[in-house]
Amino acid sequence: MILETVVVGALAVNCYIVGSSSAHEAAAIDPGDDAARIMAAINRHGLKLKYIIFTHGHFDHVGAGKELKEATHAEVLINEKDAELLKNNAVQAALFGMKTKPAPKPDKYLKEGDIIKFGEVELTVIETPGHTRGGISLYSKKDGVVFTGDTLFWGSIGRTDLPGGDYKTIINSLKTKLGRLPDSTRVYPGHGDSTTISFEKQQNPYFE
Repeated sequence: MILETVVVGALAVNCYIVGSSSAHEAAAIDPGDDAARIMAAINRHGLKLKYIIFTHGHFDHVGAGKELKEATHAEVLINEKDAELLKNNAVQAALFGMKTKPAPKPDKYLKEGDIIKFGEVELTVIETPGHTRGGISLYSKKDGVVFTGDTLFWGSIGRTDLPGGDYKTIINSLKTKLGRLPDSTRVYPGHGDSTTISFEKQQNPYFE
């Protein structure tokens, strides 16, 4: 697996470029802004963008999606419960005193257990709602990594006070979904530094 993090936008979203060295294809996870920088990273690795994957529909995670879609014709993937958020991302941004670009329309909806495969890379969809109704995480068993969007951060969790958020639901996602992954699993969150499941289970107060 080829993996590069491009931190984008005013809210410092981690956009992950996940690539296959055998198929020379890639997925962009949460391309929130700065499409040119994301494309530069993809091109630097000699990859073709096959998938644009949103872990959830908040404006800061989807803002470069339409530009990438138009440039590459990659498939746009999201959980159906968050598809509505793509239609009102300008309203979301305005609540933060910000502006954003229109989001692309989804090409396919993701659900629990779906596998996104390109070359040797396989990402399994885990539904982890709570930050939003349709939040997902993407797990590669082979590579021992999980991309958690705004569900799990280093030492914390995503906020649950925005529309569609629910505290009990996100705690359930932590304990019954992410907490059951192998302790050695490396966690790549939507913002901030990477961590491990083991560290979070020991140090994150929300796992208690």
